Amino acid sequence: MTDARRVYPVILSGGAGTRLWPLSRALYPKQLLPLTGSRSLLQETALRVESEDLFHLPLIVTNDEHRFIVAEQLREIGTAPRGIALEPIGRNTAPAAAVAARILSKDDPEAVIVLMPSDHVVADPVVFEAAVDLAIDAVARGCIVTFGISPDKPETGYGYIRRGGPLNGVVGCFEVERFVEKPDAATAESYLAEDVYSWNSGMFVFKAADYLAELERLQPETLAACDDAVSKASSDLDFIRLDEASFAKANSISIDYAVMEHTAHAAVIPAEMGWNDVGGWSALWETSVQDADGNTAIGDVVLDDVRGSYIRSENAGLVVVSGVEDIVVVATEDATVVLPKAKAGRIKDIVAGLAAEERREVSEHRRIYRPWGYSQDVDLGERFKVKRLVVNPGGQLSLQKHSQRAEHWVVVKGVARVTCGGETRDLSPDQSTYIPLGEIHRLENPGDEPLHVVEVQTGDYVGEDDIERFEDIYGRTKKK
Repeated sequence: MTDARRVYPVILSGGAGTRLWPLSRALYPKQLLPLTGSRSLLQETALRVESEDLFHLPLIVTNDEHRFIVAEQLREIGTAPRGIALEPIGRNTAPAAAVAARILSKDDPEAVIVLMPSDHVVADPVVFEAAVDLAIDAVARGCIVTFGISPDKPETGYGYIRRGGPLNGVVGCFEVERFVEKPDAATAESYLAEDVYSWNSGMFVFKAADYLAELERLQPETLAACDDAVSKASSDLDFIRLDEASFAKANSISIDYAVMEHTAHAAVIPAEMGWNDVGGWSALWETSVQDADGNTAIGDVVLDDVRGSYIRSENAGLVVVSGVEDIVVVATEDATVVLPKAKAGRIKDIVAGLAAEERREVSEHRRIYRPWGYSQDVDLGERFKVKRLVVNPGGQLSLQKHSQRAEHWVVVKGVARVTCGGETRDLSPDQSTYIPLGEIHRLENPGDEPLHVVEVQTGDYVGEDDIERFEDIYGRTKKK
C-alpha cells in the first residue's frame, strides 16, 4: 500500500458521557474509562489505527481538563500522537473536524482524514480497516464518506442513513439518499424491514480540503472562527492550544447537521464492524461478557436469582443483588444508581437535575487525576479534609501557597522532596512535615517509584480553589 493511501486519524475525545454516570463524569468521562476491557475506550480507538501501512500518527482533539490524562493514556500504550489540540470550549464535531483539517492541511494539502469518536466500540478492526481502505477510493472521487452500521433491531436512539444507488467505480459504496433523525418505534421497525437503512456511526472519511470547502459554503462564519482559532493558536508543552476568543465564535453544530445533510457529495459504506456507541448502560450491557443468565457482573458482586442485568461495583465494596431481572446497578465510592435497564436512558435527565443542584458527584470522582499523579479524598469535616496523594516518579506539584488552610504531610511510601519557605529536604516513609498557612511550598517525587502521601488540611476553608501558583512545569500558572 503506497503512502498516498495512508490516512490521518483524527480522534475526538470530548464530551462528558452523562448516560454512563456515575462511572463517567465530566472530569473523567467514558472515553477515559476501561469499560469493555483493561484499556480505556480512547486507548482502544488509538490502537485501532496503529497500522503504519494505512494510518499516519493520530491527531487528538480534546479539552484542557483532560489533556494530561489523554497524554498519559496514549503514553501507556506506546502511541506518540501527531499532536493534541485543545478546545477551549465545546463546540461539537463540525468545528472540531475543521480545526483538525486545517492543522493537517498545513503539512499535507492532500491530507485524507478518518474522523472518529473516542468512545465507540469496534469489535472487528479488520472490517474497519477494509472500510477505511474502500473509503479512500470514494474520497478520490470527491466524496465525504460515512460508515453505516447494518441495524439488527429497531433502535430509536440512533440516526439513520438511507442509501441510494451504488457509487460509480467503488463497489460496496453508495450515494446517500438522505439522513434521517432518530425515529419512533414504528418507524424504526419499517426501516429494519426495508433493508436500505443503516445506523449513522459518527465516523467519517474525507479529504481535508473537500470538507473545508463544504464548510465554507455551508457554515462560513464557523469556518472563519476555526481558522482564526488555529492561526492564533499557541504551543503549550506538547499541546496545541486553540485561541479561545476565536473558537467561541464558531457555531456549536455537528458535522451531520453542518455538512452531511446538505452536501451533494455524501456517500455511505455499510460495514459489519461490531460497532456500538456505548451510549448508555443498556448498550454497555450488550457489548459485555454475560453469564448463562444474561448477567454482566463486574467487581465485588454477588448475584442470587438475577437475570438479564448489568451489576457493577467500582471500588464500592460488596454489592449483593437478589430476585430481579433486567436492571442496572452501578455502585461507586460516592454514588449508586439502580434503575430498570429499559429506562437506563433516564440517567441523562437525572444527572441534569443533579447538576442544577451543583452536586460535586456530577463532575468528579473522589479520585482526581492530575498531571503529576492523583489525589483522593478520604474524609471531610468541619475545618479539615484528609486526602491521599500519589505522585508519579519525576512528578511535582506546583510551587504554591494557600491563604486559608495549613497542611500536614505524612509520607507512607517512597521519597518526598519537600520545599517549604526557603528550605528543601527529603522525607522517607513514616516521616512528616507541616506547611503553615500562607507558606510557599512544593511536593515532588525524586524517586523511581510512586510516592504516597497522606495530606491533612486544616483551616476555615479547604476548597480546591484556594491555591496560588508561582511555578509549574505543567503550565498551570493561573489561579484555579
